[in-house]
Amino acid sequence: MLTFSFGIWPESLTLLLVAMGVDYVTGTTAAIREKRGLNSSVGSWGLARKGMMLLVIMLAHRIDILMELNNIAMGGAVYFYLANELISITENLGRIGVPMPDRLRQLIEVLKNKK
Repeated sequence: MLTFSFGIWPESLTLLLVAMGVDYVTGTTAAIREKRGLNSSVGSWGLARKGMMLLVIMLAHRIDILMELNNIAMGGAVYFYLANELISITENLGRIGVPMPDRLRQLIEVLKNKK
């Protein structure tokens, strides 16, 4: 089933799954630290979004096969979502209070404003 969905499993997809997990944990930690409490609706929505990302990656893999693109579409989708996850993790770490270089904070703000 996994081979059908994603082909030969690339390390970039493993990194994306790890980043998704870290993002979920840091987001939950940030919500607790900010005394917002945990909200099952917000948490469920976050997990649903991550599931949708994996569906888009699966679709991109099938497009690669159909058009003989040698993992161009899937690779692009994985790296796009990986960049989003890394930005989100960095934002969550800032909300938790983990020290961060000012230049990195500025870069995150620029990227957030371009969404």
